[in-house]
Amino acid sequence: MTSLPGTRTSRVTVRLVALQILVFSLLLTLGGRLWYLQIRNGEEYANEARSNHVQQVIDPATRGAILDARGVPLADNQTRLVVSASRTELLKMKDDGKAVLGRLAKVLGMSEKEIRNKVRLCDSKTPQPCWNGSPYQPIPITDEATTQQALQIRERAEEFPGISAEPTAVRRYPSPVDANTAQVLGYLSPVTDEEIQKAKNSNSPFLRSDQIGRSGLERMYDKYLRGKAAVTRYEVDNLGRVIGQAASDKGQAGASLITSIDARVQAIAEKQLDQAMKEARKQMDRNTGTNYKADSGAVVVMEAKTGRVVAMASNPSYDPNAWVGGISGKDYARLTGKASNYPLLNRAIQGQAAPGSIFKVISTAASVNAGYDFNGSYPCTSSYSIGGQTFMNFEGQGHGAINLGRALEVSCDTVFYRLGHEEWKKDGGDKPKKDAHDWFYKTAHQFGLGKETGIDLPNEVSGRVPDRRWKNAFWRANKDAWCNQAKAWPKKKDFQTKLAREGCLEGMKLHAYDSINYAIGQGDTLVTPIQMATIYAALSNGGTLYNPSVGKAIVSPDGKDIKTIKPASHGRLPVAPATLRQMDAALAGVAERGTAAWRFQGWPQDKIPMHAKTGTAEVYGKQTTSWFATYTKDYTIVMTISQGGTGSGASGPAVRNLYNALYGVDEEGNIHPDAALLPKPQTSLPKIESDGTIAAQPIKPYRLPTPSPSPSESPQ
Repeated sequence: MTSLPGTRTSRVTVRLVALQILVFSLLLTLGGRLWYLQIRNGEEYANEARSNHVQQVIDPATRGAILDARGVPLADNQTRLVVSASRTELLKMKDDGKAVLGRLAKVLGMSEKEIRNKVRLCDSKTPQPCWNGSPYQPIPITDEATTQQALQIRERAEEFPGISAEPTAVRRYPSPVDANTAQVLGYLSPVTDEEIQKAKNSNSPFLRSDQIGRSGLERMYDKYLRGKAAVTRYEVDNLGRVIGQAASDKGQAGASLITSIDARVQAIAEKQLDQAMKEARKQMDRNTGTNYKADSGAVVVMEAKTGRVVAMASNPSYDPNAWVGGISGKDYARLTGKASNYPLLNRAIQGQAAPGSIFKVISTAASVNAGYDFNGSYPCTSSYSIGGQTFMNFEGQGHGAINLGRALEVSCDTVFYRLGHEEWKKDGGDKPKKDAHDWFYKTAHQFGLGKETGIDLPNEVSGRVPDRRWKNAFWRANKDAWCNQAKAWPKKKDFQTKLAREGCLEGMKLHAYDSINYAIGQGDTLVTPIQMATIYAALSNGGTLYNPSVGKAIVSPDGKDIKTIKPASHGRLPVAPATLRQMDAALAGVAERGTAAWRFQGWPQDKIPMHAKTGTAEVYGKQTTSWFATYTKDYTIVMTISQGGTGSGASGPAVRNLYNALYGVDEEGNIHPDAALLPKPQTSLPKIESDGTIAAQPIKPYRLPTPSPSPSESPQ
């Protein structure tokens, strides 16, 4: 059956109309899209198109130096021969530069794969090594080229197109007089994409070529030290060929940082800490029958009247030069692995441990604040018992009825056990009163514990004051795990299950034994060496708690702008002047006739009064932690050694040697002023020349003065 002519004509007409509508719709959509791109967002896309044809070459700024208090460089820059490759030139070659890189590998003694990896561009999927900077600037291959290698490349330039060998400033950590200062200085590494994006709209945006501080002073003062890189912009065509030069930015060298560190004292502090740890490992722990492990330690030397840090050492340590030019995977694993005991940690500000008896200055102040008479009579028995538990005095010694000053001198635990327990009972025991005074915990907070000191170094930790609030929060965080472990009771009655059961049932309570242990710096209390140095410096200077500081001044590259970093305080000790004088006399007694006297025999106490407190902190599952806190009118020194034994036994000799160096005291107790490294705190800055350079004072390694011969020993 055939269709009628009219019907066929109607169908064709419908199809033509539909096709016209479709074409019109497509044209309308295309027109709308063109309007959106050219009119609505035209300027934005034009800017992006222009930027696609403008490439920039970065000339990194010379990073500012970090200097000690005498102007001696602790971190500066040295000129090295840097071999670089131009990726743009290599890609113009038929083989993408493979032959050139092969010849370069032979000259430098590197593998071709290693060099090719260094010139490839980084992205989210490309592992290191790769280049994270602009593809239009020279990519460094090595900064350790020899003069001979550089000459081969330059003399045979036709064989090495796109390859350059030029002297370039590279970061250096010179370790003057063997002062490593690693954890204080920190290190550098390339900026990441995330950091670039985060700082994109800030006042100090990053460039892809930037090296930034990752720890220590390099990080804390990075914005001053980094300077401003010079940026040269080139207009390029679609093939990447340069066709002109656009507006460029001038660079500016970084500022220099003058610190309060004295390289001579720093070197001695590092050496003495290391030697003390080695000597501790030779001594036997009577509790375990094995030698002390002495696995880590720290020492702080501080100006008592300003809080400025003269030396700060942490052990184990590392060589910050390992990061220069990029750290190898092997070195990185070693520095961050458990086997090396994490040498990147600055244990002076990040190492936390129970303080032991050096905490008793806080317990003494708390007792007086609670109403106890400093000169009252307190029984120093050989032990103290509560609820079937017996807490022993050190080595079971008793000293009869003594005052608080004498309790500090002989470090009598039982005096402070009793005072801590009595205050706990007055506050309601494990059912605390609403108006509980908690003098022992309140005083610790007022001394600055449980929070950061404010030192100008990153990643400081706060330590811990285990008061009722902390106890409750800790229980809430752990009760589920404790209660789950406690289900094994009574079938499993080992020590860990017993602790878990107690924690599950009563972990929110502050028990009597908590207060007793706390009163002598044990239990859950944690402090850092820098916190205790700040406290003992305050005892020396009359009660001011200074923010410890390392930076002393920031000097512009031309030397015309000097920003002095003045000492700042975060409070005062909660101690009356009369009590402070009594505590000061008692701590002098510790050095004269107390637990530290055997380490200060022959010290010129009449000319340079020494004050000290020893500490031996017990740690569950480990050997005891050695603490030694001391001060004179000028300086405070605190040393600690993890698993090192007793305070005066392990740390005492090293601290004494440090004071000998500071004041020029020989083994016979004679003072040699000309030999003293720092007879008084350094207040002035090094001389700054007219061209902005900072003149370093002459520096010589310290040698302990020899004793003056007595008349009977004089030559005949």
